[in-house]
Amino acid sequence: MPVSSHFASRRVAAALSATTLSIAVATLLVACSGEKPGGPPPGFGGPPPPVAVLAVQPQTVPVTLEYTGQTQGAKEVEVRARVTGILLSRNYTEGGVVRAGQSLFTIDPVPFQTALARAEADRAAVEARHSQAQRNAARLKPLHEAKAISQREFDDAVSAEQIAAADLKAASARVSEARLNLEYTRVTAPVGGVAGGAPRPEGSLISGPDVLLATIVQTDPIKAQFGIPDAEHARLQADIKAQRLVLPAAGFGVELASAEGAVLARGGRVRFSEPLVNASTGTVLHHAELPNRDAALKPGQFVRVRLTGATRPGVMQVPQRAVMEGPQGKFVYVVAPSDKPEMKGMEVATARPVQAGEWVDGADGRAWIIREGLKAGDRVIVDGVMRIGPGAPVTVGAPGGAASGPKPAGAASAPASAAK
Repeated sequence: MPVSSHFASRRVAAALSATTLSIAVATLLVACSGEKPGGPPPGFGGPPPPVAVLAVQPQTVPVTLEYTGQTQGAKEVEVRARVTGILLSRNYTEGGVVRAGQSLFTIDPVPFQTALARAEADRAAVEARHSQAQRNAARLKPLHEAKAISQREFDDAVSAEQIAAADLKAASARVSEARLNLEYTRVTAPVGGVAGGAPRPEGSLISGPDVLLATIVQTDPIKAQFGIPDAEHARLQADIKAQRLVLPAAGFGVELASAEGAVLARGGRVRFSEPLVNASTGTVLHHAELPNRDAALKPGQFVRVRLTGATRPGVMQVPQRAVMEGPQGKFVYVVAPSDKPEMKGMEVATARPVQAGEWVDGADGRAWIIREGLKAGDRVIVDGVMRIGPGAPVTVGAPGGAASGPKPAGAASAPASAAK
């Protein structure tokens, strides 16, 4: 055999071996994947994938609206002296609880005791002059009636009595002022609460109200301030007017929760809302008040403010996992008979745009309140949505577990502002 023919046959044999190896590898990969080569994707030509559905019905669902807020003391009072003097003593424990009327500071009272004694002495002298003027007027009155003295003499006596009476009132006012100043040397707590630190030590000169001595914060009850975005506030007002949102007769209940969701306080009420939109934040500020007997909450904390007691009548409720997000917004898959002749008698998944409201906690986990887009009896796919697409044929499985859908909701677990 020629040498060239020998090498050509070897090249053909090598090519055949490589082709055989490629076919074997491809066959092995197809066998491992469990799919036939060239087969259609699941739900489109293959066996319809099984799905679990929930037949939705209108119901009245309790909702909880949640916002970010910050706590404040029910009263935050600055303690200042009303008189100028030397600070003798601090009469409370810094950071401790004080009661209304309790003595907090003492200012040196000696100068004010002296001023009071001087004012009382001046008043005594004025009282003596007033008494003398009264006696003169009383003595001249019968003489005036007997025409024994002139009218001018009698008028001068009466005027002297009136001037002395006015001087006595002025002297008495100075005594009262001196007595008040002496009392002000004992600085007391105007309200009960937790007293902060004293920035001025004993021996300092206190120049009256210009100097801050301490701050008292009343923490029981405690306030919570929170803002509702202007657009959401308008939407809530429209829902209330259209009776799509029903408020409790006694007003919203309020509870505070930590960032992790742990409840910190309950039993509060919304006291009032600001009449104007805050220009810097674009929110409407609301103020709530809650009991804080164990002092678990401190002023300045950031908390979750939950408004409870409202309901939404006639809405649908579907599990959170059944709601998809698309370019046009949220949608769900609904099982419906196919309208295509070649798929007559089959059921397919149909994408249905929906308007979602708040999240709520149901027996099957978190759920969306669906305000628009569904009608009573619609069968919403709650399990198996990742294996289908719009128009895909499906097989409805027996309801149970997740397929049975949520029960009526309890407290909300997400902000109302999450619904767009």
